[in-house]
Amino acid sequence: MTKISLFSQIISLLPRNSFEKLTNKYQSDKSNKGINSWTHLVSMLFCHTVQASSVRDISNGLRSITGNLNHLGVGCAPSKSAIYYINKHRNWQLFRDYYNDLLAHFQEQNTFIRSRLSRLRRKIFIPDAIVIPSDT
Repeated sequence: MTKISLFSQIISLLPRNSFEKLTNKYQSDKSNKGINSWTHLVSMLFCHTVQASSVRDISNGLRSITGNLNHLGVGCAPSKSAIYYINKHRNWQLFRDYYNDLLAHFQEQNTFIRSRLSRLRRKIFIPDAIVIPSDT
């Protein structure tokens, strides 16, 4: 039995086809240096998820989950210099447009779920484990 990490389950929720369309639109993989746009996206999402403070943390963290990189759609973990290079040179509009696509996608799913939940006859309590730090 294979253990799939929570991070790879989150990545599996992302619609890959709309990302591929945007990649073709912006031709962001045209002159990539060994790291495609999907690997870049996964690396940056990993950075935010684990609250990495440097490219070394991102690179070492992704390298530590080498066996599960296939579940993320990533061939190999990017090096520190590759992450630095792609952050500096890749077109940021790709990620902006993908964010807007994700927002529309999940809002559409949310309305479907809400319409299904409205038919329930009893209350459902869902625990929330999100910690929002205060800036006071």
